[in-house]
Amino acid sequence: MRRYWLAAFLLSAIPLFAHPPVSVVFDSRGNVYYSDLEQVWQVAPDGTKRVAVPHVHTHELYVDAQDNLYGEHLWYEGERIDKWGFYVWRRDARGQVTKVIPNREGFRTDYSFVRDRAGNMYFAQDKTVIRRTPAGRNDVLASGAFRDIRWMTVTADGTLYFTDAGDVVCITPDKRLTRIARNLAHTNVLRPLVSLQHALQGIWTDGAGNVYIADSANARVVRVAPNGTVRVTASMPPWSPSGGAFDRRGRLWLLEFTPTNQVRVRRVQ
Repeated sequence: MRRYWLAAFLLSAIPLFAHPPVSVVFDSRGNVYYSDLEQVWQVAPDGTKRVAVPHVHTHELYVDAQDNLYGEHLWYEGERIDKWGFYVWRRDARGQVTKVIPNREGFRTDYSFVRDRAGNMYFAQDKTVIRRTPAGRNDVLASGAFRDIRWMTVTADGTLYFTDAGDVVCITPDKRLTRIARNLAHTNVLRPLVSLQHALQGIWTDGAGNVYIADSANARVVRVAPNGTVRVTASMPPWSPSGGAFDRRGRLWLLEFTPTNQVRVRRVQ
């Protein structure tokens, strides 16, 4: 009974949960980029912070070898017509923003910000994981064995990691599939608006082959070693992680949010 009343209190005290951004990315000059769902911010190496792309609602980002920054703008047109729309934008190294994909109705289903060093793009459609070459050819990596594919990340050499329900899945460039960890998703009474489906958010890797998952429901980061060993590597209530990445010097940056939907990025190593 006490747990019920605690949950009821938290539901009344916490604003509606907004699905947070998940990307932290870097350019060759050491600038850090992240979204707060209203704009994309740039943090310079000296700590100076400024808006890099204003008025965009984006969850994922990508920086290519030429320091072009990519993201999307997603919007909802209201309950009366119940339609979503999006476009994909690119900010070049000079700061000029252009549209790569013009305004479209619906959601982005065949274009991804998950890219390897060769420029291959990775995405999921239904229960199929696809690798698209720079020439536009689609190659099916795996199909049919999945329940709920969520966020993805890929290493420079093309090893893909993603969450499928509460599992962490790895697919190598030669299409070998391994579930390296299982049942990592759990809800928490202290964050009742974070559902089981959204308990695990951003995913990233380090140079040693470890995989990191933002366990948003439990305000912690989980590390999965190549042998499947799982351990908690960070915890930071009342902030909760939604993504992260290691910069070129091997320092960990975490993207975090609060129950009131504030967003920040910070270097923790």
